[in-house]
Amino acid sequence: MNKIRIAVVGVGNCFSSLLQGINFYRDSSGNGADVGLMHRQIGPYQPQDIEIAAAFDIDRRKVGLDAAEAIFALPNCTKVFCKEIRPTGAIVMMGCVFDGYASHMQDYDAARTFLPLEKESTREQIIDELRNSGAEIMVNYLPVGSEEATRFYASCALEAGLAFVNNIPVFIASDPVWAKRFADKNLPIVGDDIKAQMGATVLHRTIVDLFRKRGVKVERTYQLNTGGNTDFLNMLNRSRLASKKTSKTEAVQSVIGTRLADDNIHIGPSDYVPWQNDNKICFIRVEGKLFGDVPMELDVKLSVEDSPNSAGVAIDAIRCCKLALDRGQGGVLHSASAYFSKHPPVQMTDDEAYLSVEEFISGKRES
Repeated sequence: MNKIRIAVVGVGNCFSSLLQGINFYRDSSGNGADVGLMHRQIGPYQPQDIEIAAAFDIDRRKVGLDAAEAIFALPNCTKVFCKEIRPTGAIVMMGCVFDGYASHMQDYDAARTFLPLEKESTREQIIDELRNSGAEIMVNYLPVGSEEATRFYASCALEAGLAFVNNIPVFIASDPVWAKRFADKNLPIVGDDIKAQMGATVLHRTIVDLFRKRGVKVERTYQLNTGGNTDFLNMLNRSRLASKKTSKTEAVQSVIGTRLADDNIHIGPSDYVPWQNDNKICFIRVEGKLFGDVPMELDVKLSVEDSPNSAGVAIDAIRCCKLALDRGQGGVLHSASAYFSKHPPVQMTDDEAYLSVEEFISGKRES
């Protein structure tokens, strides 16, 4: 049987949506079986072929539970679209905290934030768990700003011989030193910072790319985002946002044509609104000049459930990573990274990245 065994770091909303999706598409049939999927089949793999081999978290309400139960524990608040989750057999193990927990979060109600355990696992225990679980791919779902923690888990993946899908804006795939470490071990990596299925970044890129193609000069633009999940609460600490802002800004700058001056582009999380829960609201504004140097303005509002939006892409990134493992291809998967991530080592337009990843899936393109 075709199976993909993954180890997950961070049993939060995004992983909840991914695991719900694995079960939803396993049990769905008829005309709605493919709704929301970019690919039902990638190589020999369907969504239900992904299995959870290991899971790590720091919250005492999740550690010790089967991952299938832990995804519904507080502070997770994403939409439940699949209630019947088969037990995974993977018991959530206490991880290592490092900078994965922002200190300001302890000032909020326990139902909204983490309740960390005091006793952490050792590096040796985590590597042993990875090896003994039979996991092939590590999927990183740590909070934004977890620079030290991400590098720690990436190094554990390397030592245990796992590929890596980096869903957060800590630069691993796009760091030549880290990319080489994975290439030297012949382990594939996809990243950095997942680009949601129909999210703020892909919509913003599409708008400014359309401006460019239609000869309209972009003069100023912003993207403002609000949400009520733990990620937005975590991002109230602005010191954790440097790589996030870089990732989102470069994703738009890369398709805008002539780069905008820093003062004329602003992209990033704006505020935490608790009652929004996992709903993300995005406001995009673009100001430009069209024929005859005549000004124009465009304002867009997007409202979307944040974590299913992420899972719709992660489910493909994981399967592309497994294809590379099957083919003996290590290092950065450039096509998958460009299509699935905001900050890949090589930026492409979304049209170019789409064609590139289709060629990779079909075997016409190496990486």
